[in-house]
Amino acid sequence: MNQMIELGKYNLLKVLRQAAEGHYLGDADGEEVLLSKIYDLPEADENGLVSVFIHNDNDGHKVATSLNPKFVAGEFAWLRVKAVAEGVGAFLEWGVDKDLMVPFREQKLRMEADRNYLVYLDIDLETNRLYGSSKVEHFIHNEVLSVEENEEVDLIIWKKTDLGYATIINHIHQGLIYENEVFKDLHVGDSLKGYIKNIREDNKIDLSLQALGYANFIDANAQKVLDMLDQNEGFMAVSDKSTPDEIAYLFGMSKKAFKKAIGFLYKQQIITIDDKGILRS
Repeated sequence: MNQMIELGKYNLLKVLRQAAEGHYLGDADGEEVLLSKIYDLPEADENGLVSVFIHNDNDGHKVATSLNPKFVAGEFAWLRVKAVAEGVGAFLEWGVDKDLMVPFREQKLRMEADRNYLVYLDIDLETNRLYGSSKVEHFIHNEVLSVEENEEVDLIIWKKTDLGYATIINHIHQGLIYENEVFKDLHVGDSLKGYIKNIREDNKIDLSLQALGYANFIDANAQKVLDMLDQNEGFMAVSDKSTPDEIAYLFGMSKKAFKKAIGFLYKQQIITIDDKGILRS
């Protein structure tokens, strides 16, 4: 019989009974898991089902929790190493009581305590246990793509390269954000929204952090504003209330283009705007 309670995922389950150790929850096929008494029973939906996350206890059995982990099976997250055990692996904090183990064989580089790493959550099919892996390249592929040009996607910054930032798309694919198109500080592990800018013949993907069309116009003007700020120690006594002539003289653009540029930079938290002018954050 196929077990329907999915490990490493959120499941909608029926409350079967209460016991001294907690609540027993089950699915339509009769499989049961324990939600320990240390957790509050989540509120049931209109069908009488509760949403819980399923992971392993110390013995490898499936158990439920009402806590919210930082990711689910098949996803990446930026996690901190809590401890390293010789001969076993690293143990990472991921939002549930039982730390996530990354075996040494699944570590791209030997992990160290109190450092952060980009980790993928997977299931060992032999033991039916969750584990983490920092071998990112094993879990992303571009052979068959599930995205299209201009589509908004979820991004995680993977690593810095000579060209820009290698990025994980929707926890599945790899893409690149070119450094000269970045107008904010980016760090490995950052999660953000982006757009598929271009898909090449070899299925390599170019990304943009701004909506396409609008981005192509605003990027050049935003860069002009940033360049001027850098030349003036990060501050200029100019704003959207300045005259068109003053803006044209300083930036070589119309007031409408200037307002769009600083509006974009403000939304990206790259600058702040007040009555005195604009300031680089």
